[in-house]
Amino acid sequence: MSVKIKPITDHESYEVNTHTVFKDSFGNWNSKNALSLKEREAFYQYETSVIKNPRFKKHIKATYKG
Repeated sequence: MSVKIKPITDHESYEVNTHTVFKDSFGNWNSKNALSLKEREAFYQYETSVIKNPRFKKHIKATYKG
């Protein structure tokens, strides 16, 4: 299964497959729908390598294969 991540608004919301993941008022990442284990792992990798990386001026689309 591959997981596709697409930025909606950098540092605020992202589409993970068909689910929207957003940062709440406490700074935590949430989704109205439950993410699978593979989706959570892929988003964690994306957060670590893209979102928290200051060298990325604009966030990119990514596909994680698992």
